[in-house]
Amino acid sequence: MTFSQLTTEEKQRALSELRSVKELFASRGWFPGTSGNLSVRVGEFDEDDFHFAITASGKDKTAHTPEDYLFVDREGKPSEPTKLKPSAETLIHCEIYRLTGAGAIFHVHTVFNNVISEHFWNRGSVPVDGVELIKGLGNWEEEAQIDIPIVPNYADIPRIVPEVTAKLQPSIPGIILRKHGIYAWGANAFEAKRHLEAFEFIFEYVYRLELLKQTR
Repeated sequence: MTFSQLTTEEKQRALSELRSVKELFASRGWFPGTSGNLSVRVGEFDEDDFHFAITASGKDKTAHTPEDYLFVDREGKPSEPTKLKPSAETLIHCEIYRLTGAGAIFHVHTVFNNVISEHFWNRGSVPVDGVELIKGLGNWEEEAQIDIPIVPNYADIPRIVPEVTAKLQPSIPGIILRKHGIYAWGANAFEAKRHLEAFEFIFEYVYRLELLKQTR
C-alpha cells in the first residue's frame, strides 16, 4: 500500500494514539532529556511497503506541538514533504516492523532498564523466573521462565540493526539496548503499551531481587 492510498482517518488515528501514549509516558518520567521514541504503523502491513508515524527528533516529549510526529516509509525516509527529522533510531523501528509486522513500537529510557541491561550484559539476556507480569507479555504458562535479549548499543545506528535481527525472539515482544533502553512492540498501540509496562515492572522486580541476593 502506497502512502497516498492511506486514508486521513488512518493517519489521524495513528497520531492520536501517539499523542495519548506520549503524554502518559512523559508523566512517568520515561523520556529524560528528549530521549525515547514512539511509532505506530498505518495501513496494512507488507514487509516490502509499509509506513508508520514516529516521533520527530529532538522534541520535548512533555509538550504537544504540531511538529511532534512525521510519517516515514519502510526505509525510515519521510513519506511526504516535511522539514522534520525522524528519530535517530528510526532504522531500528523499521527492522522490528519488518521482522514482526507489529502495529506499534515504543522505546523508553529508565534507570531500571539501563541498570539491568548492564548487570546481565555478559549473559546476553535478562533471566526472569515465574514473575506474574510475564502474563502481560502474552505468556500464560504457569511459573514461566523467559530471557529478554540484550543487544549492544552503538553510536552508529545501522550497526545496531543486524544485532536486533540476530537476537529478536518471536515469543518476547521486546529487546533491550545495553545501557540505553527497551524497545517493546505489539499488534497495536494498546498491546505495545501493555508489553512495555510489563517489561518495566519486570526490570524493577529483577533489580530489587538482585539487591536482596546481595544481602543474604
